[in-house]
Amino acid sequence: MDYETIDADGFGRSLRGLGLNLLVRDVRAECAFLESVFGMNCHQVTEDFAIVTYGTQVFQLHADGTYHSNPLLGLLPETPPRGAGIEIRLYDTDPDVAESRAVEIGVTILQPAADKPHGLRETYILCENGYAWVASRPKDG
Repeated sequence: MDYETIDADGFGRSLRGLGLNLLVRDVRAECAFLESVFGMNCHQVTEDFAIVTYGTQVFQLHADGTYHSNPLLGLLPETPPRGAGIEIRLYDTDPDVAESRAVEIGVTILQPAADKPHGLRETYILCENGYAWVASRPKDG
């Protein structure tokens, strides 16, 4: 699928399975974070919307204003963290590399990269919208 040229109707009709849509204050800033720290690709980026790809996965970013008539908007806190209680896990991202990139751009590291008993090496990185992004890969050995 060409995410740069597909129209809204075609994109909506293509969605299957489990979807993720994150409400953010600044779509362009969130895209810059996702691209620089995790190597994701953002498509059709505007002030209001972006399609984001991570490997074969796709999700969306929407600015708060696009939810003007959505009941969820009234539940958003005025100050971060918005995403408290959710972990967005990126199983194909080296946690040490992601952590290093996050430090370079001044993003909050909630938990440094470490080997965990559940078989993964992971780091928790908090974006400015309060979402916890967990970069991880299988542990060595």
